[in-house]
Amino acid sequence: MSQGMIVIAMTSVVALAAALLAWALIDIAARGLARYRQLFTERANVSLRELFLFIEPERLFAMNLALLVLAAALTWIVSGSAIAAAIVAALTAVLPRAVLKLLRQRRMDAIEQQLPDALLMLAGALRAGVSLMQGVQQLVLESRPPISQEFDVMLREQRLGVSLDEALQHLNERVPLQSLTLAVAAMRIAHDTGGQLAEALERASQTLRNKLAMEGKIRALTAQGKLQAVVVGLLPVVLIAVLNKMEPQAMGLMFTTRIGWATLAVIALLEFFGVLIIRKIVSVDV
Repeated sequence: MSQGMIVIAMTSVVALAAALLAWALIDIAARGLARYRQLFTERANVSLRELFLFIEPERLFAMNLALLVLAAALTWIVSGSAIAAAIVAALTAVLPRAVLKLLRQRRMDAIEQQLPDALLMLAGALRAGVSLMQGVQQLVLESRPPISQEFDVMLREQRLGVSLDEALQHLNERVPLQSLTLAVAAMRIAHDTGGQLAEALERASQTLRNKLAMEGKIRALTAQGKLQAVVVGLLPVVLIAVLNKMEPQAMGLMFTTRIGWATLAVIALLEFFGVLIIRKIVSVDV
């Protein structure tokens, strides 16, 4: 066999191996993307239902995927670094989950703020002689979202034949707040034992109002400590950036040598534990 034939055969083998490797990588990427799409749409569907946002999870996934590719491409073009582009892509991938989590937390906070007035409205309706479900219907009509939406779901469950205990339990599962758990427990106890439900709701409302006032006072007193945690956490980062601009040759050793990398790792570790300790100190549970 001539040398040319050997070269052609080796080239063909290498090309075939490269094609098989490319096919395997494409297949793995396609399977991974399909799995990621399934998990994304399932979690987004649950989160969107809880937030009463009527958006198709598939459309949200397509928007997230397009934003991921666009952000990574722009980062690569601007910085010329594949690592920076990969970091931006990873952050963009988890952005929808973070946004949905933030929206859920804001919804829970809004419900907790509305709950004392809602309980007083129910107590007033009961004192006027109407039933609990009629009071809930009045609450749904006169209140604002998000609390009106949750009680509307409870009212619809009652109309479909669900018992009051189960409807209250479902309400507590959808809105896992300690304050709502207290209100639901008062309503269930008063309904089962035949006690004065209006008085129980008024006491629960007053207790929750005092709790919210105490939490607001604690947040105001600990705001300075939380700001100090932010300042302490950002100060070394800003100082490194300023020194890198003023003395790039000297600071370059920190980013190009093993001793510099170790120093950066120690700084990051101390920063993390420092901010964590400060937030633990200023975090007070009521």
